[in-house]
Amino acid sequence: MDAGAFLLITASGIAVVALSYCLDRIWASAVPFHTAYLIIRAPGIILHECSHILGCLLTGARIRNIVLLSKDGGSVTYSRPAIPFLGDVIISTAPLFIIPLALSVMTWFFASYAGCVFPVFPAALASPATLMDLGRAVGSMFLDNLIIRFNGWFLLYLYLTVSLVLSVAPSTQDMRNAAAGSILLIIAGILVAWSGIPWAISAAEELVRLTGYGFMLGLVFGLIALFVSLPAAAWHLFRRSG
Repeated sequence: MDAGAFLLITASGIAVVALSYCLDRIWASAVPFHTAYLIIRAPGIILHECSHILGCLLTGARIRNIVLLSKDGGSVTYSRPAIPFLGDVIISTAPLFIIPLALSVMTWFFASYAGCVFPVFPAALASPATLMDLGRAVGSMFLDNLIIRFNGWFLLYLYLTVSLVLSVAPSTQDMRNAAAGSILLIIAGILVAWSGIPWAISAAEELVRLTGYGFMLGLVFGLIALFVSLPAAAWHLFRRSG
């Protein structure tokens, strides 16, 4: 298992979470009314909580209460999962993987049935140059759908993308729940890399590959949401300077 690839995937995961937190703060400050901001975030909040529900079902945790959407957001309370440590990690970080995959399916749908044009995005973040290629691909996507041939459905796509990206990052409670298990997983990964056991290394490499793909999708849609958020960011800075 290549240590460099592992570190790059870890950095991309941190970047996805940081981007989601940053965009959340920008939109929360730029939108003057809480109700309006809740409308913007509603699809993302609902999918975020559904991701936790799926995590509970996969790990044997008993669901006690579900709030998909309220004025304070959403929540899912549950008992301890049947799988110790790893179960908490799966439940708490589920939105970090499920939301990017949902966005990928949504992109396919808008391309197939709504006439939106999307470039071929890089399959993996293999180097800093890949990030530059990704930025150019996102720019060409806006040019194709808004300038060269305007497509109104693309505006709906952008709204859903922003909403879902705002809800990618785990909450503070999610981070606390996943902390111990995440540390154990990292230690286990290092031990597997040092073990020299072929089947264990092969399984770890496949897990790293799938994780890297999820984070790559998160970066793709995070950059799209960032592009859409530039006017909100400018308004946010204007209000702070005033």
